[in-house]
Amino acid sequence: MTPYSIVLTTLPDQETARQLASVILNHHLGACVQIIGPIESHYIWEGKAEQSTEFQLSIKTKEVLYPKLEELIKTNHPYQCPEIIQIPISRGSTDYLNWIKTTV
Repeated sequence: MTPYSIVLTTLPDQETARQLASVILNHHLGACVQIIGPIESHYIWEGKAEQSTEFQLSIKTKEVLYPKLEELIKTNHPYQCPEIIQIPISRGSTDYLNWIKTTV
């Protein structure tokens, strides 16, 4: 298992995305949080096709911090069922990965 990962979540607007990014950084659960968007999401919710504009957070963190990060996102997220996806970082710049290591 890799010691680092990227965690993705989406939020309904830029202000909410900024607020959650700040909470994540203040709790030292992410070394970097990028806000990407707006993006257009298409999905099935409660049996119906839906479409919405969202903003995505890309959070660089340590694998070991994922459970705490997931709980923090759930606690501070406005959605009933937020997207929270962890993607392992299989390779990366040694300098960048060391920066993540020393930051969180």
